[in-house]
Amino acid sequence: MLKNISWRKFIQKFKRLGFDGPYSGGRHLFMIKKELKVHIPNPHRSDISKHLVSEILKQAGISISDWENA
Repeated sequence: MLKNISWRKFIQKFKRLGFDGPYSGGRHLFMIKKELKVHIPNPHRSDISKHLVSEILKQAGISISDWENA
């Protein structure tokens, strides 16, 4: 089950899943894994909502079980 997550923990999980970055590019940061480029939210004081995490995972092709085990 997805939960809200801090920006720092979000980045740590993406790195454990094989992504490099974050890199700056335009309005949003992004992370890269091979040819896949995933835009991520900019750091804010509040956590990233579980709904936004879900949308980003869909774009990245990451299953919820892989995300929770990362």
